[in-house]
Amino acid sequence: MNFHKLIRSAESIIGRTRYYSSVAKEELPASFVVEDVEYVPERDKSGLRRQHKNVLHETLPYDEAHSWIHLTEKYQRTLYGRYGSKSNVNPKICFGTLAERTKAQELQSITQPETLPELLEKLRIKKEAKQAAINEREENIQKKLDKLEQWKAELNAKVEKRRADAAAAIQRKERLIEEVRRHFGFKVDVRDERFKEMLEQKEKEDKRKQKEAKRKVKEEKMMAKLIQQTS
Repeated sequence: MNFHKLIRSAESIIGRTRYYSSVAKEELPASFVVEDVEYVPERDKSGLRRQHKNVLHETLPYDEAHSWIHLTEKYQRTLYGRYGSKSNVNPKICFGTLAERTKAQELQSITQPETLPELLEKLRIKKEAKQAAINEREENIQKKLDKLEQWKAELNAKVEKRRADAAAAIQRKERLIEEVRRHFGFKVDVRDERFKEMLEQKEKEDKRKQKEAKRKVKEEKMMAKLIQQTS
């Protein structure tokens, strides 16, 4: 315990000594205060190399070539494209030699035989043809929609006509059966051969009458049409 007390007492004394010495130093004139100040230069903590820092600050990474890559046309063109005249690169290098341009033009004539205006005109014609096909299809759809009600009415008329024809055929069949029964004057089984023969004759006669009636109607229509044309 005594040892720990001694340590705390010593720390207390040292603290007070530092406090009073600092106060005394602040109160003394500057000419009486002597401080040993050690200048520490600013340190670079980025860890980047010089060329990388130059790129970061948008300046040339190297003042002179450090590798054979730096002497290639591709690298020189890249430098000029990024730094411009500051790169100290002749801009002529960016256009290549006459032989290179001629070779590039020959390759382009093979891979891209059509010029840009020709491609644009071809694209325009293709686009107009596609739009014309769309417009034509839409017009056809609209025409069909306009005729839809007419087609529905015609279909309903055909269905109604067939229904009426079927009902009329049934009525004619019943009428003929009744005429055959009246012909015999007594009830005859429909499966009887005599009944079948007489019914067949009646049906043939009825068909002949219907055919004759249709022919007369057709002749009347033709006469009416001729009269209308002459008048």
